Amino acid sequence: MSCTSPPASRLSPRAFGIGAAVVTVVVWTAFIVIARASASGSLTPFDITFARIAGAGVVLLPWGFWMVRRLRATDPAAGSLFGLSPLSLRLTAGVGALAGVAYAVLAYAGFFFAPAAHASVLMPGSLPLWTALLAAWVLRDHITPARAVGLGLIVAGDLMVGGRSLLHAFDGDGQVWKGDLLFMSAAFCWACYSVTARRFGLDAVRATIALTAFAVFTYLPVYALLAAFGAVRSHLGTAPWSEFAFQMLFQGVGSVVISGISFTRMIQYFGPVRSTMITSLVPGLSAMGAVIFLGEPLHWSLLAGLLLVTAGILFGVQRAAIAPRVAASGA
Repeated sequence: MSCTSPPASRLSPRAFGIGAAVVTVVVWTAFIVIARASASGSLTPFDITFARIAGAGVVLLPWGFWMVRRLRATDPAAGSLFGLSPLSLRLTAGVGALAGVAYAVLAYAGFFFAPAAHASVLMPGSLPLWTALLAAWVLRDHITPARAVGLGLIVAGDLMVGGRSLLHAFDGDGQVWKGDLLFMSAAFCWACYSVTARRFGLDAVRATIALTAFAVFTYLPVYALLAAFGAVRSHLGTAPWSEFAFQMLFQGVGSVVISGISFTRMIQYFGPVRSTMITSLVPGLSAMGAVIFLGEPLHWSLLAGLLLVTAGILFGVQRAAIAPRVAASGA
């Protein structure tokens, strides 16, 4: 009688797809809540960006080196940035400046002015709006009536949230409007990156490696020098090491690497339209997370904006065909 045990059954594609969807939604939701909580810590927005890029670079630069070596076996001219980016230098600089540096700086700066609940509405809400408008202009995409209605709902939701803080700004009350504008600007940068990825047919993993490599070679040394000479306010030298390590782990490895891979796997199983519908859970979950974990109030205008944005995302993607190779993540 044989004592050999049967081989362990492998996870089904469905299990991988569901697991990837859960990981993506959890990381994107946690990104908003944790980024806002970090605003009360020791690090500045530029310090958190530094930690994000450094954390992602630890994982993605060796991966990029390995990938470029394989590419150069058939094409000696492949890659750039000393063999660490799998894309050309022009594309690496383009996606790196938009999604590697500008998005992170603007998003983290926004959390120092506005609550997480505002980010929950304005970043996921502005992203499909900017992407649709840019795609119509650059790629000549046709905006269908269904998508137009969805975009209209998103605009109404954004105005419900951002308009309220802007009205207070006219009365000289508060700085929340600055955070709202920063969130929408961050979403615009990511939309530019997404449209660029669609235009050149970029693979999400290669694009993520390339934008990280660009940020490592530009942002890290420049910011380190500016901080060392006191040209910018930085707490990298005084903040607890545990806080910096946590930001490297979550913002870099979690938000950039893990959610990037899980989002790609979710797209492969569920398809782009169903995946967008799944990620439409993020605004509501992160807003609720801000209420529960950060004690933020949920005003009626914020709740109305949240419902309008979520409805706009759902309505707009039901009949819209979104290119499957676009990196649509904004975390």
